[in-house]
Amino acid sequence: MSSLKNQAALITGASYGIGQASAIALAQAGFDIIITDLNTDSLNQTLEKVKACGVKVLPLSLNITLQDSIDQALSKAFEAFPYLNTLVNNAGLPSLRKLAIDTTRLEWENIINTNLTGTFFMSTSFAKHLIKNQMQGSIIQLASTHGLVGFQGASTYGISKAGIIHLSKMLAIELAPHQIRVNSIAPGTTFTESRAPSLEDPVRKAEMLNRVPLGRFAQSDEIAGAVTYLASDLASFMTGQTLTLDGGLTVY
Repeated sequence: MSSLKNQAALITGASYGIGQASAIALAQAGFDIIITDLNTDSLNQTLEKVKACGVKVLPLSLNITLQDSIDQALSKAFEAFPYLNTLVNNAGLPSLRKLAIDTTRLEWENIINTNLTGTFFMSTSFAKHLIKNQMQGSIIQLASTHGLVGFQGASTYGISKAGIIHLSKMLAIELAPHQIRVNSIAPGTTFTESRAPSLEDPVRKAEMLNRVPLGRFAQSDEIAGAVTYLASDLASFMTGQTLTLDGGLTVY
């Protein structure tokens, strides 16, 4: 992974879970790191863990639903790290456990505006800077198995994640002439601090694991390993693809 040295990555939604694990994994691989979230105070734990890896790190406030916030964060990030060439789009709202026929327009718009629209404009704004400065790069989107197969009671979230997967394909084609790669990762259920209460419920846990051939949930660092791979030269000929890390869930 020596090819990752002297590069920098920006991770959205980096305060916990996959975002935090991705920031640490990329730091361990030699990336300088920009960590972002709505509130920089929530980034303190990630900040200390990334610092411990011996790389430079910058925490920034970012609301991906607001273009001004995107522009300000990217301006500060590129000013601090002119060699910033990797974006990990991890920020997003969790699944809305609700049937489609019971979902309100506001609930729909909140999830779509954050998960899909926010990811779209974060990606295009980042790509514009790379193109302007004739820089190669990698954009990595966190999707979900909900974007690949159907699940009852998760339609809005699933549609937003399916959109991210197709967004990656469309951007991959448009950005390929500029040597900017765009790929997505579709994790299955991943154990994080925020999901612990629901995943530890014995009835729900058994029901969910019954659909997973490997018989367990993913860990955040396993997803972060895929992020590091996509950011590296090992994936230099990969673009427009979706890596599915789901313990075999979508095999059926």
